[in-house]
Amino acid sequence: MRKILIPTDFSKTAKNAIQYGLELFKHQESEFIIMHAYADEVYKNGMELDQESFNVFKENTCLKVESQLQNEVIEFSEHSPNPKHTFTYEACFGSLVDETNDRVERENIDLVIMGTKGKTNNKEITFGSHTLQVIKYIKCPVLAIPTGYKETTLNTIGFATDYMLPFKKRELRLLSTLAMQLYAVIYMVFISDYKSLSRRQLDNRSFSEYCLRENKTDFIQDTGKNITEGINKVVQEQNFDMLVMVNQRHSYLENLLYHSTIEKIGLQLKIPFLVLQNLNR
Repeated sequence: MRKILIPTDFSKTAKNAIQYGLELFKHQESEFIIMHAYADEVYKNGMELDQESFNVFKENTCLKVESQLQNEVIEFSEHSPNPKHTFTYEACFGSLVDETNDRVERENIDLVIMGTKGKTNNKEITFGSHTLQVIKYIKCPVLAIPTGYKETTLNTIGFATDYMLPFKKRELRLLSTLAMQLYAVIYMVFISDYKSLSRRQLDNRSFSEYCLRENKTDFIQDTGKNITEGINKVVQEQNFDMLVMVNQRHSYLENLLYHSTIEKIGLQLKIPFLVLQNLNR
């Protein structure tokens, strides 16, 4: 059974991400864990309270969050009844990243799904701050769903990679299974001014081809020194239904996420974004 963790802030974007996940894995036995980390809101709104009042406020917030989570689980289990799906929920007093990572390790989570933005929903940025933190630090694949994205068909998947660092077999197996069950074609996208691959790149490409050997795959290479512009161009031209990248040490994506402010991230994503991780769990 696949285990899927969905952090929620109860926004429309978060609910849309849950709905997308239910549809995406409708043919797979899956356990959906709906989680809300509420420490930030308690500290923010209870900072002027004395200790006794703070403890009461914290307990009341927990009860309120648990009620919201329960209602959300009831809503989705009734709206999208599926005998292959089970639901649990958890209210967590802690930070989003810490609590998410804790459950990823403790529950051996296969995938985290969340919206690209939360309640603030700033139209000028690609990722909200919470989503960006999860993508950067969680040791598990993360699937970010754009605000208002409703398309549930998945025919083409663009996998942008430079083949410089090795892939994790577990991560590629997740992508392979997803693509096979939805009959999607995986397009390996390589942006470079060099026409040929190095021996290291060829070895890593061979490993990815082996892991995806049961899938329909194709290879796209485009020239250009600006990888961000190249990826945006290919995604638009090919009309992909999902973009996949790997967040690994010293990779293009890590450099983009760690050294750019939220406003300066140039990936203009209007489709789901699956970030595979090359981090030890």
